[in-house]
Amino acid sequence: MRLQTIVLACLVAVGASAQNDNKVTLSGSIHSDVLLPQSDSDIGAEKTEDFLTNTYVDLRLQHKYVEAGARMEYMEHPLPGFESDFKGWGVPHFYVKGKLQWAELTAGTFYEEFGSGFILRTYEERSLGLDNSLLGARLLLKPARGTRLKALAGRQRHYWEWNKGLVSGADAEVDIDEWLPALQQKGTRLTLGASWVNKREDPDYLEHDAELPTEKGYKIVTYQVQQPKYVNAWDVRASLNHGPWNVLAEYAQKSYDPSQANGYIYRRGSTAMLSTSFSQKGLSLLLQAKRSEDMSFKSKRTVLGSSSAINHLPAFTQEHTYALAALYPYATQMADGEWAYQAELGYNFKRKTPLGGKYGMNVKVNYSYVRALDRQPLTADADPIGSLATTNMHLAGTTGYTSKFFKWGDQTYYQDLDIQLSRKFSKAFKLDLLYINQRYNKGVIEGEGGMVHSNIFIADGKYQFSPKTTLRMEAQYLNTKQDEGDWLFALAELSLAPHWMVTLSDMWNCGNSDPAVHKDNTHHHYYQALVTFNTGAHRIQAGYSRTVAGFNCSGGVCRWIPAQRGFTFSYNYSF
Repeated sequence: MRLQTIVLACLVAVGASAQNDNKVTLSGSIHSDVLLPQSDSDIGAEKTEDFLTNTYVDLRLQHKYVEAGARMEYMEHPLPGFESDFKGWGVPHFYVKGKLQWAELTAGTFYEEFGSGFILRTYEERSLGLDNSLLGARLLLKPARGTRLKALAGRQRHYWEWNKGLVSGADAEVDIDEWLPALQQKGTRLTLGASWVNKREDPDYLEHDAELPTEKGYKIVTYQVQQPKYVNAWDVRASLNHGPWNVLAEYAQKSYDPSQANGYIYRRGSTAMLSTSFSQKGLSLLLQAKRSEDMSFKSKRTVLGSSSAINHLPAFTQEHTYALAALYPYATQMADGEWAYQAELGYNFKRKTPLGGKYGMNVKVNYSYVRALDRQPLTADADPIGSLATTNMHLAGTTGYTSKFFKWGDQTYYQDLDIQLSRKFSKAFKLDLLYINQRYNKGVIEGEGGMVHSNIFIADGKYQFSPKTTLRMEAQYLNTKQDEGDWLFALAELSLAPHWMVTLSDMWNCGNSDPAVHKDNTHHHYYQALVTFNTGAHRIQAGYSRTVAGFNCSGGVCRWIPAQRGFTFSYNYSF
């Protein structure tokens, strides 16, 4: 049926082009990552098969009025870190899109985001193995100047299947400045938006046991928790831009949604965000605050992890790309909730000043802080659901807990202070220096462990020998008395434009951790050697690596990747 849909889409597109004698373009891409794994008992790497690969082939046919596309995925032998659910191959992404003046209709699979994604964001992130697309229909309308309307309905992808629950929704945005010339004259842009999303899923009747206090001690009570057939969520937002200032305020709320993620409690979810930024030549400022509570929103209530997620909450933390800074990445606490703050200040010291030097200098300071909510256990008279309230804050069938909006809980989830200096010392040499102070609550984020406090120092230098030859080198040091102790990292990357790049790196756990606790995962070298070749639209990379186990994160969504060792190959082609 899927292939028939793709073929029909292509025929419609070609037929339309033939009738109107307009040009049809074909574009696409191939992306393949391959690992030839080897066993390494020292780091816990296992060889399950001789050949592992994640391969994607995308095709898109475009015409003035019609567009059709499809993606084939081959993961019959998936890379480490991709659960057994990924195993298989097929064409899970396919669509036909028709465009006519101010209307656009899509049938098939599609990705969409309402506002900041608090109640709806479907997207693909291959590094995480994430694809929560919808299979159904979407209508986009622009009926008047500055007005955008969306309506959609579909079933969500869950690996190689489609969840039975139906997701539907609508979104509206209006650029007020397009209707008020006075705002345009002042250079002010004001956009208002509102969204609604509904999940329809047949209810389950699950039995739970509870230990309830009595006058003579405790008794075990068995009871049923009934899930609602419909879960609704709504979102309102306003964005104001004037000169160098930009302000975004957004609030979302979700109705009762008992699920595996929140322990089947009956509690309304909510997210409130305020973000302010200022940017002008030489100076930038960002201030953000977000409070979220019980906002895990899935099209299948029994699923844990990142799959089947209808919505997305940004982490409000710095997304690090340096190896040691990324050892302890933050994952948004969707079900339990959090207070998250972020502030960033950037300043450019002008050229030919005492601090700026001959070429100028950039300084950036970023601070992120994430704190638990103040959650208090219910008493029987405070629980509107009934008499099941106890000191257990996740007892299924109750509202779970009470929580004051502005009050913090007693746990810090994550804290990150970054100070970065970037300065060009000559036409050929540039140096970046970075200091990071992190606090990482491993027990909350990973499920076990305590608070890890680390100091990270990074030097990143680039020297250009000629227009085609550049050498970049990194030196990193992470110091901590907790977890696995200290780490060192070094990298050298030689670029021979326009075709070649050679990269060598080593990450060493030089640790001062307790060998009785971490005897199987300390004092190891994790090395990598890569050769990359680019020609035209082709990019080929081959190498050998030994990589540490850890979390791979993007935007507050994380996936555990086990330790690996072996030969790697990557191929990318776009046309």
